[in-house]
Amino acid sequence: MAAWRRAGGAVLRVLVVWAVSTLTMLVLAGALPDFRLQSADGDTATNIGITAALAAGAFGLLGALVWPLLVRALLLVPALVLGLLVFFLNGSLLWIALSLLPDGRGEAEPQTAVVVAAVMSAASSAASTFLAVRDDGAYRRRLARLADRRWRRAGRREVPATPGTVFLQLDGLGHDVLREAITAPEGDEPLMPTVAAMCRDTHRLVPWHTDWSSQTGASQLGILHGSNEDVPAFRWYEKETGEVMISNRPSSAAELQRRAAARSGHPGLLAHDGASRGNLFSGGAAQAALVLSVSARRGRHNRSRAGYFAYFSDPANATRTAVSFVAEVVRELLQAGRARLRGERPRVGRGGLYPFIRAFATVVERDVVVAAVLGDILNGRTAVYADLVAYDEVAHHSGPRSRDTHQVLRRLDRSVALIAKVAERAPRPYRLVLLSDHGQSPGEPFAAHYGLTLEDLVRAGCGLPVSRRARRSVSGAEARAAARAALHRPEDGHGAEPHRVTGPGPVVLGSGNLGLVSFPGIPGRATREEIERRHPALLRTLADHPGIGFLLLHSERHGPVVLGANGAEHRLATGEIVGHDPLAPYGPRAAEAVLRTARFPHAADIMVNSALDPATGAVHAFEEQIGSHGGLGGEQCRAFLLYPRLLSAPDEDGELFGAERIHHVLRRWLREAESAPVLPTPIPARVPLH
Repeated sequence: MAAWRRAGGAVLRVLVVWAVSTLTMLVLAGALPDFRLQSADGDTATNIGITAALAAGAFGLLGALVWPLLVRALLLVPALVLGLLVFFLNGSLLWIALSLLPDGRGEAEPQTAVVVAAVMSAASSAASTFLAVRDDGAYRRRLARLADRRWRRAGRREVPATPGTVFLQLDGLGHDVLREAITAPEGDEPLMPTVAAMCRDTHRLVPWHTDWSSQTGASQLGILHGSNEDVPAFRWYEKETGEVMISNRPSSAAELQRRAAARSGHPGLLAHDGASRGNLFSGGAAQAALVLSVSARRGRHNRSRAGYFAYFSDPANATRTAVSFVAEVVRELLQAGRARLRGERPRVGRGGLYPFIRAFATVVERDVVVAAVLGDILNGRTAVYADLVAYDEVAHHSGPRSRDTHQVLRRLDRSVALIAKVAERAPRPYRLVLLSDHGQSPGEPFAAHYGLTLEDLVRAGCGLPVSRRARRSVSGAEARAAARAALHRPEDGHGAEPHRVTGPGPVVLGSGNLGLVSFPGIPGRATREEIERRHPALLRTLADHPGIGFLLLHSERHGPVVLGANGAEHRLATGEIVGHDPLAPYGPRAAEAVLRTARFPHAADIMVNSALDPATGAVHAFEEQIGSHGGLGGEQCRAFLLYPRLLSAPDEDGELFGAERIHHVLRRWLREAESAPVLPTPIPARVPLH
């Protein structure tokens, strides 16, 4: 009986959506001069209605049968290009549907067909969603189609009754910025009302402190795989191979994941029935979508790009995301123009491909990842870890507390609300944990403030020629790597960073406000004494520069030593300090973090941390960013962890330090879930469904 009711409900929904599409087509035929649904000699109203119904039915049938095949074929082309082709493809399907009508009653100009197809897809999607939301079973089935289809066909099994866990990473969102976003201004609601309700009713918010390398590569590797040993920065030079490792390059990410798994002795946090969505690393998950460490693979065992197919195979999803993508590009152009007209400072260039990269991060990546998470929840996966990079990308170019980032936070809050609401309809209870991998610190870029890059300063200290024009460093933002992988150009192409260093002179790299200087001609770790013999002016040139806070290098006599301005030193092995302590402005655990990095085999010959303004928390990025992370200083080192109160406290003394510690906390919570009593998942009362 229940099966008959479900079948009847499905038929009713199809008929209603068909009727809505027919009415939409009739309205458009009356409003658009280049679109008609009648013969050249005219027709009765009844015939026009029948023609509209036939055209709407043909268009819907083509969308259901042909569109998934087109999307699967177009996975061979860049995903960003696919987003731009959505309108053309949808319009082509409508044109074909019109051509099937008898007596040539349907006709539309190509550009008009694109508009009609987009409006019809939006209308049918709205009608279908409205009807499905009113039917929990239908709603679950609709969202389940967004999951990995191969897994659903092959993975029929009994879903455990114990709780599952969703770890949702809001990339780059610092603890203090989140606190402000969930605090309601006088007489108004908070910027993130859903997260605010969680904090008030069901969850606890605590900060955690990153390692010296405060960036996604180190943090996420430590969180997902339990070890970020020997990851000194976002990018670094390895002398034995002559190559530059870059955390957001697929080949580097795969190697880092391999090394971490070997050190930790286990495949990762998600090895047991887990899913990894939108991350740099897989965490050992069997199901991975949009994961960089596996995106360079080809063949049947690489399902990373399957997330695009699962999402874009629904033409309504494709149209909605494509429209939002275009709107976001326009929004960025307007916001960048407004910043220029107002003369806002600091400011960085936001032209070129950046509007499209931003739209990819804030629209495409968000939509695909959230859809994959919803499918995972409705399929009852045990552990899901997903990364939403939208805030981090926008904050790099607009600042951590700008109006631009406030808009992004509102939309992220709606994504959290949707995930929490769908968890109520899941086949097992779920616990939702929010966390970040680092924060962001504001400040004018080093090159913009001082008129030269870090590389120029190093070359001047070595007595080498210096370029007259300051050069921009390639951004280390995660969204750029995800977009390059989506474009099928993860390893090379225009704007890509070099694999191998060639030519004489020092290798100078930037990772936010952390700089790395290596001398390829000196085997092994170059010591302070060797550097001073070869380049007597270099260390003082760097240490005394007002934009540099401290240097780390290795001394033959004292071991790892930190140099500051005016001859200051902090000898880490003994704790001896000469003059003022260069690490004092960076907090009480700065020496511990720096000493850990000093012991890494691939620490650079000279590690350079920018200066910190204690009053404002501002730093100077060695990249073209006004919101940055990667080194020590300010809010970039202060991430957050938001967890259900029914879970055990993360740490007895309340102090969480380092990504590896977060890994152990999350693993403990997964073990607790395995033996937890079956209880309803507490969901805050104020969770709207968007």
